[in-house]
Amino acid sequence: MNRMNSFIAIVAIAILASCNSKPSASNNGKDSVAVAKPQPGSIIKLDSSKRYIYLTWDDSPQPPGTIASKAVFRKAGVKATFFSVGMNQVGPLKKRIIDSLRNDYPEFLMANHSFSHANINGRDNYSLFYKQADNAIQDFLKNEKELNVGVKIIRLPGMNAWVSNGKIQGPKSTLAVCKRLDSMGYKVIGWDIEWEQLKGAPKESVEAMLKKVNEKFESGYTYEQNALVILSHDRLFGKPQYTDSLTKFITELKKDPRNVFETIDHYPSVMSKK
Repeated sequence: MNRMNSFIAIVAIAILASCNSKPSASNNGKDSVAVAKPQPGSIIKLDSSKRYIYLTWDDSPQPPGTIASKAVFRKAGVKATFFSVGMNQVGPLKKRIIDSLRNDYPEFLMANHSFSHANINGRDNYSLFYKQADNAIQDFLKNEKELNVGVKIIRLPGMNAWVSNGKIQGPKSTLAVCKRLDSMGYKVIGWDIEWEQLKGAPKESVEAMLKKVNEKFESGYTYEQNALVILSHDRLFGKPQYTDSLTKFITELKKDPRNVFETIDHYPSVMSKK
């Protein structure tokens, strides 16, 4: 009888071990491994043999341009940064756009372009905005809070300025604001070339923009070596013909294997630490 009990016990243990080794029904036979989603501001290693392109589109949310630009970038499989303006987030559609920009990292990054875009008494007044440094700082902080911006990266409205770890380059009128932002640990991003606007449409042709890109890289005249920041505005690409131009521009850039598209949190001066 004792021998029989021992045999039954051994069988029971074997069955339990077998059950524990089987995949659970909840994961359909596949091992479930939690993969942490990349967070904005991570440090990556840049390849000195590559040409890094940072697409930075200003003034979102601006439908249909923001939506159209995102669709082009997503279809092409390239990364981009949207510098967003808090006062433009009016109504449920625009709120959803901002939510999508915030949640679509690492493909897209949302950064800070001020709450008011220097709008004072109904118009952009850059001179007065930067003259009132305390108010300007509060405007950026308000935008960060209202839009829940996850990175301390700012583009100044209307001014091409760069700030990183005590190094400041930009118009004199912005100096007080730049020094304050630098002391608070913010990075300010300007641009190397702009796809300009003319009567609400892209000013330069695709061919002209491609020429700009190649000339900048070949001359080495960019703010950081092998890194090119392109500025444009969401609103310019809402109409189909201009969406097509953006598609062609990205398609042509991708043909050069040296070109790599990144979000602005992976710009050299942004990743550098004190």
